[in-house]
Amino acid sequence: MGIELRNVSKLIDGETHIYATDLTLQMGGFNVLLGTTLSGKTTLMRLMAGLERPTSGEVWFDGEDVTGVAVQKRSVAMVYQAFVNYPNLSVFDNIASPLRVARRPKAEIRERVEKISELLKLDSMLDRYPGELSGGQQQRTALARALVKNAALVLLDEPLANLDYKLREELRDELPKLFEDTGATVVYATSEPLEALMLGGFTAALHAGRVIQYGPTADIYRNPTSLLSARVFSDPPINTATVSKTEGRFALSEEISWPVPDAYANLADGAYTMGIRPHHLTLDESADNAVRISGTVLVAEISGSESVIHVNVHDNNWVSESHGVRPYEVGASAHLFMKVDRCLYFGGDGELLAS
Repeated sequence: MGIELRNVSKLIDGETHIYATDLTLQMGGFNVLLGTTLSGKTTLMRLMAGLERPTSGEVWFDGEDVTGVAVQKRSVAMVYQAFVNYPNLSVFDNIASPLRVARRPKAEIRERVEKISELLKLDSMLDRYPGELSGGQQQRTALARALVKNAALVLLDEPLANLDYKLREELRDELPKLFEDTGATVVYATSEPLEALMLGGFTAALHAGRVIQYGPTADIYRNPTSLLSARVFSDPPINTATVSKTEGRFALSEEISWPVPDAYANLADGAYTMGIRPHHLTLDESADNAVRISGTVLVAEISGSESVIHVNVHDNNWVSESHGVRPYEVGASAHLFMKVDRCLYFGGDGELLAS
């Protein structure tokens, strides 16, 4: 058993924030809510926590209907992107506060606070007060207070957004491991597809108040059931274009075409939507099974060890992402290599065509 939403919806001031949703998250699993701002991630979490009551439907946890149960009576912890700490308490006392409310023994409190503070790099700051900490340190304190509670349901609403890059990377790796043996059901909200992939577990892709796909994170990334789901799980945005299928070939234009994969051999001739992720449209001439495409550079960016260029390809504005530093000037011509074995094809209804 786990947390289950049964036909849950939420209206606020007459506006639908969550459409009728059925979703089951398994007990003890690490679950990611992936979606852009206003997709419904925070509202879903508040419904799960009991901070909001659904307009319709029921929320179940561990086999019990908890729809009307106050958050104070649930074994739940929640951390927001905007950190919240008690300003008049030290870091130690902030972290220890839920354990003291639960009347845990002093020795246990010290042991658990010291363990979690070491993990979150707070062990040298336990005597300080929130006003003496950086924003990232304050967020780590709020995160530690939630983790030390050992709640059955832990809700993390973009908790790493305010942390520095190095610590964020470390915690992305550590968080799933941290909860492996606790039995807690963890729900983690993010707008970053890469973060979802790094965290693993299961992912619910959200768009405009709807859960459009749920399953193992890697499976949703590799096999989106719709173009909408593929767009949610792609950053930079997935490139799309209309292609035609005829005489055993897909064609982007008269000059650019490639053989239809065997999996689509029985697909009727006609027009379809093709999707290709930016890192499968590269500047690398050695790319396997690739079709060469030329385009005009609209924007050129270098981000660390990655080069990203926006190009106009037959009136389609596409994004290419390649390893290494590749200097390009706006207005220049770029030769791209599209890995056609990584193309996704969608029908007129936006649903992924079976392969």
